[in-house]
Amino acid sequence: MTGRVEGKVAFITGAARGQGRAHAVRLAQEGADIIAIDICRPIAGFLMPPSTPEDLAKTADLVKGHNRRIITAEIDVRDYQALKAAVDSAVQQLGRLDVIVANAGISHAGDTLDKTSEPDWQDMIDVNLSGVWKTVKAGVPHILAGGRGGSIVLTSSVSGLKANIFPHLGHYVAAKHGVVGLMRTFAVELGQHMIRVNSVHPTHVNTPMVMNEGAYKMVRPDLENPGPDDVAPFFQMSHTLPIPWVEPEDISNAVLFFASDESRYITGVTLPIDAGSCLK
Repeated sequence: MTGRVEGKVAFITGAARGQGRAHAVRLAQEGADIIAIDICRPIAGFLMPPSTPEDLAKTADLVKGHNRRIITAEIDVRDYQALKAAVDSAVQQLGRLDVIVANAGISHAGDTLDKTSEPDWQDMIDVNLSGVWKTVKAGVPHILAGGRGGSIVLTSSVSGLKANIFPHLGHYVAAKHGVVGLMRTFAVELGQHMIRVNSVHPTHVNTPMVMNEGAYKMVRPDLENPGPDDVAPFFQMSHTLPIPWVEPEDISNAVLFFASDESRYITGVTLPIDAGSCLK
């Protein structure tokens, strides 16, 4: 099957690499033009290595390789006015908006919730929860203006459905649970316009958010220089299927399904892509 989102335009945040890049490429493969947003700079205090302008340019090259149009912008999802301006400009150039994929997020192990610092809490909520709301808020008027309905996909996590296996991630768990509340509320409010809203809930994904030196050391503090092979058994323990992590394309296939007309009557759904993690 090809052309599953032919002629549609998708707005994706966190698109410079990882899941966001995979979503952009997968939707482009199936016929969509892309609006790709990413911060492309560090957020102070967070372990994951930052995306870069070069990463975003690489995403653009990959989308263009499928003969699709793409407009990129280096935007922080915490900045609503910048988000709105970028989306407004891109839609004017591309002519429409059909799909929103609010994917941008951060992860950082801090302390137990009662000892979490206010800056750590605020950054996590501002990016992973408020940034999702601002992304949808910036894009929805254009879907409404099209009068064709549309699809919104919010990236949560298995941590949006249960407590995280990792210690000291309570602020992340709280934000990702909050995304489910956003999804269900948007689904109710926008359903009358044939705009469907769903969330995806990945387990560990083979991207820089998980696969980085800081995360390895958090999982294996007993080792001086742990690597992927050292943490794989620990990651696998959280799954029912005998694998340590999934690939970003596994999430992208779910995003594509929600973006396409194959899911035209599906809304308000939390879909785990979790190798059975929610069974534990």
